[in-house]
Amino acid sequence: MKHVDIYKEKFSRVGFDFFSAISAREGLSLAKKKKPDIIVLDILLPPPEESGIFFLEEQKKDTKIALIPVIAFSNLDDPLTKEKALALGAKEYLIKTDFIPNEVVLKTKKYLPNLSD
Repeated sequence: MKHVDIYKEKFSRVGFDFFSAISAREGLSLAKKKKPDIIVLDILLPPPEESGIFFLEEQKKDTKIALIPVIAFSNLDDPLTKEKALALGAKEYLIKTDFIPNEVVLKTKKYLPNLSD
C-alpha cells in the first residue's frame, strides 16, 4: 500500500472525500476544480522548483482558492521552510515522522468547524 493510500483510507473512513495530486501544478488545478474544504500539502513535491512552497505562493495569488486552509505535512524538518510555509498561510507545519495517520486526520478536523463527529 502506498503512503498516500494509507491517508486516503483514514480520511475516507471518517467521511472525507479525498483527492491527491503528484505535483504542485496538478494540486493547484485540482484545488480550483474541486474547491476542497482543506488541503494537506506535502512540501517536497516534484519538480523541486515547484514544491509545496510554490503551491502556497500560487494559492495565495488565486482568489478562487486563496482561503482554503492548508496543513503542510512533510519530511522536511527545516525551520526556514516551516517559517516560510506558515508566513504564506499554512495553518500548521507537521513533520510526517511525528504523527500517525489518525493524528493527521484529527489535526485536519480542527480546521473544519462544521464537521461533526
